[in-house]
Amino acid sequence: MRPGLPRFVSLAVASAMLVAACSSSSGSAGAGVAPSVPASATPSASAVPVPSGSTEPTTSAVTGRLTIYSGRSEELVGPLIDRFREATGLDVQVKYGSTSEIAATILEEADVSPADVFLAQDAGALGAVAKEGRFAPLPQRVLDLVEPRFRADDGSWLGVTGRARVAAYDTRVLSEADLPTSVLDFTDPKWKGTIGWAPTNGSFQSFVTALRVLRGEAVAKQWLEAMQANEPKVYEGNDAIIMALAAGEIEVGLVNHYYALRQIAEQGESFPVRNHYFAAGDPGALVNVSGVGILKTARNPPAAEAFVEYLVGEGGQTYFAETGYEYPLLAGISLGKDVKPLEEIGSSRFDLSDLDDLESTLRLLQESGVL
Repeated sequence: MRPGLPRFVSLAVASAMLVAACSSSSGSAGAGVAPSVPASATPSASAVPVPSGSTEPTTSAVTGRLTIYSGRSEELVGPLIDRFREATGLDVQVKYGSTSEIAATILEEADVSPADVFLAQDAGALGAVAKEGRFAPLPQRVLDLVEPRFRADDGSWLGVTGRARVAAYDTRVLSEADLPTSVLDFTDPKWKGTIGWAPTNGSFQSFVTALRVLRGEAVAKQWLEAMQANEPKVYEGNDAIIMALAAGEIEVGLVNHYYALRQIAEQGESFPVRNHYFAAGDPGALVNVSGVGILKTARNPPAAEAFVEYLVGEGGQTYFAETGYEYPLLAGISLGKDVKPLEEIGSSRFDLSDLDDLESTLRLLQESGVL
């Protein structure tokens, strides 16, 4: 490791090597133009909704090459990036990987990073990169598209979509009344061997960070150790947890809200998995964001700004809401089918920038025997 590099890098890489966070759904981690996405897997680029009056950039607005480092899966964002590429005529290069891997790579590469933009799965990784001074301030006109609680106070990164933490459950063996109002209650021995989680997943790690912020280190450690004693089944990502629920391998899975909704949309209402939301104010009711930042070493800042503006404009926001069932952060965009309104969730209001201490979370996960 390069002398003086933050310990976050070594911890993040170690975590990624343990189970390669989200690797099954992150696409290729290699640099270069993203491989084409099978039409059967995702909508074609031409199918990405771009309503009239959107902020989609024009071909004449930007030129040259744009390099995107994406911690979001190619299956999800590949079609949207293809649409941006077609609209602008830019030479868009994409490096895919897990959010923790990509964040570690950016910190390792430092001033020689070829990345213009970091598209991340969660605010924790964005905050960790921002803390090391790797982002340039975003234009105020773009920041103003998203309400302040979903962006960095210093304007270094911007939320793109919202995602709520839930307990997805197998409707064949449980009803919602069987589930606890707090995620902390899953330490009860009656749940032993029935729960699935993904400890190397960026969203899970951000949840643990939020638990540390909201309830303190001691409570977070106690919860992790008690959960570990309950013998949860470990999966590489949220998609795998949802499919394990459908297969009857587990009864409950700790995931983001949209994974079950996507499967219901694809397979029909008979799909035997539904979401359970925790009580207002509970750490399990966390609403996090996926987000984006522009590297201060970006070679093509105008193209990077155009891409960020595209993500939070009408076209990008409609795509994430209708295709991904995530929460749009641009006002006036309709929610996807069966998505519970944010105001009904009751997430604890705290500064998402406080999720930036990923290093301490990774250390706690390792000390608790979870990683």
